[in-house]
Amino acid sequence: MNYIDLFSGAGGFSKGFDLEGFKNVFSIDSDSQSCETYRYNFPKHQLIEESIENILANKIKLLIKNKKIDVIIGGPPCQGFSMAGVIGRKFVNDPRNKLFKEFARIVSIVRPKFFVMENVQRLFTHNKGETRNEILEHFKKLNYFVECKVLNSADYSIPQVRRRVVFIGSLKKCNILFPEPTVKRYVSIKEAINNLPKLSSGQTSKIANHEAMNHTDQMLKKMNFISDGGNRNKIPEIFRPKSGDARKYVKYDSEKPSICITGDMRKVFHYSQNRALTVRELARIQTFPDNFIFKGSKISQQQQVGNAVPVLLARVVAKCIKKMIKNVSK
Repeated sequence: MNYIDLFSGAGGFSKGFDLEGFKNVFSIDSDSQSCETYRYNFPKHQLIEESIENILANKIKLLIKNKKIDVIIGGPPCQGFSMAGVIGRKFVNDPRNKLFKEFARIVSIVRPKFFVMENVQRLFTHNKGETRNEILEHFKKLNYFVECKVLNSADYSIPQVRRRVVFIGSLKKCNILFPEPTVKRYVSIKEAINNLPKLSSGQTSKIANHEAMNHTDQMLKKMNFISDGGNRNKIPEIFRPKSGDARKYVKYDSEKPSICITGDMRKVFHYSQNRALTVRELARIQTFPDNFIFKGSKISQQQQVGNAVPVLLARVVAKCIKKMIKNVSK
C-alpha cells in the first residue's frame, strides 16, 4: 500500500500512515522549516519543497513512475470562510481556497483508489452546510464516492479535544469506513506529559524540544494567580488583561484532555509549572513520539506541531483505508 501526502507539514499524517505499513511515494510542502523537520524524520521519503500550484501534471507522472496510488492524504489550508455564502459567493470559487482546489487537482490527475482530506470542524456546518456540500459535489464531479464526518481526537487515546472534519473519497463504490471511538475514558494531559522533567521559565533540558519559553516577570506574575484548570478571572483585576482571546491566560486542567493545540499556545500555561508548554509537551499531546525531532525556530516548531494531524488520529484513519483497500480488491 502506498500514499502521497499533500501539504505534509512536519509529517503527522505521514507518520500515522507509515506506522500502519503504508509506503510514501512523495510528499509536498512549501514551508522551508516544516520541510527541514520532515526531511530529518523521514530521510527515505521523497519530499518536494515547492508550492503545490507549481507541480504540473507531467511532473506528477514522473514522480509516480506508473505506480497505482492507493491513497492521497492531506489538509489543505482553507481561509475563505467569511465571504462564502455572501451574495451567492461559493466557497470553492474563493481564491483564498485555491489550495483546496489544488488538492482536488492532484486527485484528478493521479486517480488514487482513495483520498483523505482533513480540515477544521467549521467546514462541516459553515453556511448552513452549503460549504460541505460544495466540497462533496466538487469531488463527485471527479467521479469519486465521498463521505465526511467530524472526528474528535480524544476518542482515539489522544490527550486532546480536537474536532476535525475528515472527507474520505473512493474511486469505486464501497462502504466508506470512519474510525469508531476506541476509548471509554479520555486520556488526560497529565497522563501524557507529567513524566517529562520539570522546568522553570527559560530553563532547558537534555530532552529534544523540551525547552521552556523565557517569560517576562509581568507574565509570570499573572500566571501565578491561576490554579490548575483556572482562567484569567483568577488574576486580580488590576493585572488582568482587559481584552483578547478568552481562551488565553488559562491553565490546562490536569485531569482532562488538553484543549485544541494550535500554532500559538504561548498564553496557555502548564497546570502546575508556571510557564507555557514546551514544543515536546505539545508534540506529546499531538501523539508524536519523543524521537520525532522538530527543526527550525521555536515559533515555527510550535506552528508545525499545532498544524499537524495528530499521529494516532492519522493511524486510525489509515487502518480504515487499509480495510477498504482490501474490500475493493476482493
